[in-house]
Amino acid sequence: MRRRLAEGLAVVLSVASLGAGAASRPSSLEAAKVTQPPVIETGGHNRKKSTSPKSKAYQIGTASWYGQQFEGRQTASGELFDMRDFTAAHPSLPLGSFVRVTNLRNGKFVVVRINDRGPFVDDRIIDVSYNAARALGFKERGLQTVRLDLYQPRNMALLQPVANLH
Repeated sequence: MRRRLAEGLAVVLSVASLGAGAASRPSSLEAAKVTQPPVIETGGHNRKKSTSPKSKAYQIGTASWYGQQFEGRQTASGELFDMRDFTAAHPSLPLGSFVRVTNLRNGKFVVVRINDRGPFVDDRIIDVSYNAARALGFKERGLQTVRLDLYQPRNMALLQPVANLH
């Protein structure tokens, strides 16, 4: 429970550091459980400018998602898979690293933590959790072309597990 709460806080705080409109801090520890991450859409004259980096993408390709059928199973990192967390499987990125996944069809993005290995299908570059796919807007499609950018949270200390939290 403590670890999940710390991870939820880490996702909220890392996305909040992306800039205006991203997220506000939770008012209580219970509210820190992330169920819907902030999503920034790009395009349109009334929307905020994209905060996407101008740098070269780490990887562009097809993403898929996994959910209920893997719920509670152990991931490569040793933790149990929770389809509501913003996590993903990647074949080679270090476990525990963060990746910004951008849906190239609609401009929505989320930050996920790599906690598993996969996908094990040749034409896919990442498997995101159910909740990440929902936030990215491709849950119904199943597959989507995405851009992956390595993401370094501004304050890594915020990502450390909270000790003695009761």
